[in-house]
Amino acid sequence: MNGGVPQTYESSSDDHPAARRRSLIGRGGRLRRAGLILLGLLSTLPFASSALGASASVGLGSAASFSVLGGSTVTNTGPTTMFGDLGLSPGSSVTGAPHVLGQTHVDDAVAIAAKNALTTAYNDAASRPSNGSAGTDLAGQVFLPGVRTASSSLLLSSGSVTLDAQGDPNAVFIFQIGSTLISGSSTTVLLVNGAQACNVFWQVGSSATLGTGTRFVGTVMALATITANTAATIHGRLLARTGAVNLDTNTITNSNCASSVSGSGGGQETSPEAAGGSGLPGGSGAGGGVTTKPLSPTGSRKPGARRRRKATRKHSTPRPALPHKRGSFTG
Repeated sequence: MNGGVPQTYESSSDDHPAARRRSLIGRGGRLRRAGLILLGLLSTLPFASSALGASASVGLGSAASFSVLGGSTVTNTGPTTMFGDLGLSPGSSVTGAPHVLGQTHVDDAVAIAAKNALTTAYNDAASRPSNGSAGTDLAGQVFLPGVRTASSSLLLSSGSVTLDAQGDPNAVFIFQIGSTLISGSSTTVLLVNGAQACNVFWQVGSSATLGTGTRFVGTVMALATITANTAATIHGRLLARTGAVNLDTNTITNSNCASSVSGSGGGQETSPEAAGGSGLPGGSGAGGGVTTKPLSPTGSRKPGARRRRKATRKHSTPRPALPHKRGSFTG
């Protein structure tokens, strides 16, 4: 007996139609948010891998100190000057007496170690995923950071090619070249917006030839021979794995980033030997960018200038106070 009171069914909150709708909507919203997050993560993977291939510099290891490193022989004509080391292995013949401001290592343990490091760096540069084609002629082109590929020969026929770092001093430029690299006479590689020679690499599948009077920038890593014709200047390195390096009245300045002399990139580039010469990359008229000396540490600066500035501020005539009357202004 229920005393005449009709029996009612009390449904749980989940059974109520409105509650079910809210529950479904809540679950659907969470699923949509999770899907969007997953989609966002997946969509960034190609860009992340591409950026990794482009942003990591090529470590040269013990080969970084060498301006010239040859395989079979090194020949020279005229007053060539190199600011780094000269190395040769397994060959033993260096002719023409280039002026070497660093050390000379001919088929010794140092040269052998440098050649092994060069092989590692060469293979690293060759294996990077490409960000696009370099075309067949660099003349007049502007390249942003990344890896560019030429399936066969690559030519700089005339004028200049520009490498634009877009304000990033760690920007890396890698050119993968299937066979030969050739620059014409009086051509130039330009660095702009923070690009540094220490982060420019030319991986050459056979031989490289730099034309008369060319102003070249970056580390050239060739499988076979490298020839620098008369008066070519190089802000970087000429590193040949198996063939000869042939020089003729050249100036070669090593390119080392300030944070790493191993060629691993990063930081502001410093090259004191290149900073002052008008005929060297980094000097006026070279088209290779301007190297800048870093500021001395704050603690090493002279305190006299600070005291003079403080005294000047202390005794300077104060500015007259503005009148408080609204609407009036004198000055």
